[in-house]
Amino acid sequence: MSENWRDEGYIKFNPTWKKQDPPDQDQIKELNSYRNKLFQMGLIGVYPDGIGFGNISERYKSTNQFFISGSQTGKIEICTNDHYCFVKEANIKKNSLICEGPIIASSESLTHYMFYNYDQKINAVIHIHNSELWSKFMNKIPTTKKSVPYGTPEMAYEIGRLFKEDSLKEEKVLVMAGHEDGIISFGNDLEDAFKSLSKLL
Repeated sequence: MSENWRDEGYIKFNPTWKKQDPPDQDQIKELNSYRNKLFQMGLIGVYPDGIGFGNISERYKSTNQFFISGSQTGKIEICTNDHYCFVKEANIKKNSLICEGPIIASSESLTHYMFYNYDQKINAVIHIHNSELWSKFMNKIPTTKKSVPYGTPEMAYEIGRLFKEDSLKEEKVLVMAGHEDGIISFGNDLEDAFKSLSKLL
């Protein structure tokens, strides 16, 4: 198997990115604190081939807009506001996303948007990688179909299916069968999303 076999880190949506100043430090202070904590725990990071993994987001006020860690920031030990992007608009059907900031939004941004669009009570989403947890909880908690790739409209729709047909709303955490090592948690706020994830640790 080649070194670059992993389907990871590539943006699959159609982005419209306006490069501009980073968000204010106060806007992403708590978000960045949890992100750096997850890096220290090895749940956000970088693979030996240099491909970063993991991302985190937080809803902006009562809109469907959100701040999210930028593409390929998993390899950065300590992120700052320079490593975040603001997603202004997303369209799952058109596989498109409009964002602005010093860095383009994470390749998983459409998936994060699905959570915010689905339930106004969801205000934070965490996407981590851990091979041990991924194998252990596969099909034991809500699990996406193996045929569904990350960062696509299909993944967004698959999450919607799990909300309707499985216990995702109660569990607040899922395994991505078609995205090796991938696990997503969410919650009413960042603390809640982190607690949902911590149940697996």
